[in-house]
Amino acid sequence: MTSDEERTALLGQDDTCNHGYVPASVARRLYVSHFLSTWNSRVFEFGAVLYLAVVFPGTLLPMSLYALVRGLSAIVFAPAVGWYIDTGNRLQVVRVSIVFQRLVVAASCAIFYTLAADVPISSGVRAGLLAVVTVFACVEKLCSILNMVSVEKDWVVVVSHSNAEALRALNAQMRRIDLLCKLFGPLFIATMDGQSSRVAILVNFGMNVASLPVEYLAIARVYHEVPELQAPKTRPQRSTAPQQESPHATESTISNAWKSLVEMVRQSGWDFALYFKHRAFLPSMAGAILYLTVLSFGGQMVTYLLSSGYSSVQIGIARTFGVIFEVLSTWAAPWLMGRIGAVRAGLWMSSWQVMMLAAGVCVFWIFEGENSIVSASGLVGGTVLSRLGLRGFDLCVQLIIQEEVEAEHRGVFSSVEAAFQNGFELLAYASTIAFSRPDEFKWPSLISALAVASASGAYAVFVYLRRGHLLHLGALASLLFTEKWRQNVHGER
Repeated sequence: MTSDEERTALLGQDDTCNHGYVPASVARRLYVSHFLSTWNSRVFEFGAVLYLAVVFPGTLLPMSLYALVRGLSAIVFAPAVGWYIDTGNRLQVVRVSIVFQRLVVAASCAIFYTLAADVPISSGVRAGLLAVVTVFACVEKLCSILNMVSVEKDWVVVVSHSNAEALRALNAQMRRIDLLCKLFGPLFIATMDGQSSRVAILVNFGMNVASLPVEYLAIARVYHEVPELQAPKTRPQRSTAPQQESPHATESTISNAWKSLVEMVRQSGWDFALYFKHRAFLPSMAGAILYLTVLSFGGQMVTYLLSSGYSSVQIGIARTFGVIFEVLSTWAAPWLMGRIGAVRAGLWMSSWQVMMLAAGVCVFWIFEGENSIVSASGLVGGTVLSRLGLRGFDLCVQLIIQEEVEAEHRGVFSSVEAAFQNGFELLAYASTIAFSRPDEFKWPSLISALAVASASGAYAVFVYLRRGHLLHLGALASLLFTEKWRQNVHGER
């Protein structure tokens, strides 16, 4: 058997590079590990909402506090997560994320089951258990970021040997896994919860525990089959002030804690400064701003659609079409990047998203107050069509960041980016808190459209600074009328 036959997972081959492809065994195990991590994260994230609704009926306060603290933890501790990624052993970092994420999810399921069971528990104990699962949710969120940044922003770059075509193919396949888990994970656990919340919690617990050894061993095999992953990392340099020796033999615990806090703040400031000064800042920030939206078939938009007359089945169908367009983007974006490059492809995808959302919001505003179904349908149509541009733009930005961020700074850069994503997501929740009535949803929708337009504007600035122009008519001609197409036409004549 030849070497080419053994490496059947051909993801793109460059004649000038011997590493333009990824072995099938490596790609398969990487996908298995990523699928299990994403699936369990999506199932628990949505399942926790259902469990809290059952445990605390008639109030949104526990869910709001749970989500708020979980999001804030991702913002506060993102620099620390990035520093650990950049300085730790690759395999150890991912294994820590896997083990701790599975442990806290299993413990959370046990607490949710206790709360859902018909066991007499005082209100104080219930509040205490809610606080515990909220802390566990913070750990789960941080571990999820740790795994996502490590694998998607570092491992895939090393595994593909920085070959652009292989990297595009790996990114696209990883994103398909994300989107399918996003669609079917919540649907699966919601079906289980429809039968019984206790059954859903037990299933959630069982899947979480059963996947641990498989995911743990799969990522280890990838690590050992790719020698480059085992190479020691270049430690990032931090501009910290020199530490002075204390004149006393021992220092108080409070003094040590204060110095540690000051050092952590200083290091976080260094991380954010690196992010703002980096040449990939504008595309990264543009991608983060897109999280400031309520037009995503999330809880806010679903609540509005139900109040406007949509049924849950109709919302499910619309959401499915949205995911279909997202999955289509995982083929469209790599093809477009291959034709005109990631920078220009990102501008095209961003423009598509803005145009579709603008059309949808315009229809929504025109018919708002006159025909709720028509206005809501305009919003649904624009949102569904915009998902193609959203995910395509995301893939373009991801490739730019992977190619331009230095290996020793990938963790810090991507973790700070994740902090901004969570921050803008919290602002989206704040918009529906400020305008909480269904008849006020036009304002959060307008804010979301303006945020998307702002993100597109920020990316357009990046393109202009990078290329000196925005519209390249020659690229459009080469895309529509390729040399092969012209040869076919002349051949037929």
